[in-house]
Amino acid sequence: MPTKKKRDPLSTLLRIAVTAAAALTGLIVLFLVGYILIKGIPHLKPSLFSWKYTSENASMLPALLNTAYMTVLTLLIAAPLGIFAAIFLSEYAKQGGRVLKVIRLAAETLAGIPSIIYGLFGYIVFVMRLQWRYSMLAGVFTLAILVLPLLMRTTEEALLAVPQTYREGAYGLGAGRLRTVLRVVLPNAVPGILAGVILAVGRMMGETAALIFTAGTAPAFSLNPMKSARSLAVHMYNLSSEGLHINEAYATAVVLLALVVAVNALSAFLAKKMMRGKS
Repeated sequence: MPTKKKRDPLSTLLRIAVTAAAALTGLIVLFLVGYILIKGIPHLKPSLFSWKYTSENASMLPALLNTAYMTVLTLLIAAPLGIFAAIFLSEYAKQGGRVLKVIRLAAETLAGIPSIIYGLFGYIVFVMRLQWRYSMLAGVFTLAILVLPLLMRTTEEALLAVPQTYREGAYGLGAGRLRTVLRVVLPNAVPGILAGVILAVGRMMGETAALIFTAGTAPAFSLNPMKSARSLAVHMYNLSSEGLHINEAYATAVVLLALVVAVNALSAFLAKKMMRGKS
């Protein structure tokens, strides 16, 4: 009769610690989400979605449109740069070379810099030096610099996760490096690249410090990128700091939370659809 193997005490202790940490993290997330929903949902009302902001209605609609507009413009700038840079680092650069190490070190360093530093940089360069003043364009370029390291690292990790045998098989069939990257490597790395883009979108939507110094706080929507505008996060910050519209600030937090969840759900749906299309 086989004897039951005795579990190592250290292994049991580590398992308990990991389970407790996961449970604690889940409880914290549930508490934060529940608190925001309980405090914010009762204060959602039609006046918060008025076309024009006034001190009476504290409408978030202009800020919501500004957030979507600036997010799209930022992705148009940062996503191609980040993806192309990651392709160079993973597919073309000499692995282990000095240039590669310097670029990766720079990207990791930039990813760890507080966002207020990016805001001050954007204020000095875009607002003052280039004389763009407080404008969405200054905010967009600042956000693009802010999320570029994140896009580079996540895309590079997604590309490196593609098995090397895929590349060798493509080369064996006579495909060149560019065709291999475009037809073999990139399609298999799409879910990871999408995850990086979603992380970048989430950071852009929740960014406050970098936009206060660059995009400004004008509570109006305009398609002109040289106009000042506030994002949804900046709008929420202004409402809470003034102390006059705390309830509206909680309601804005609910909309921002719902927006981030919707973007994540959409990305998961698209990733699954692409994976089914490949299979």
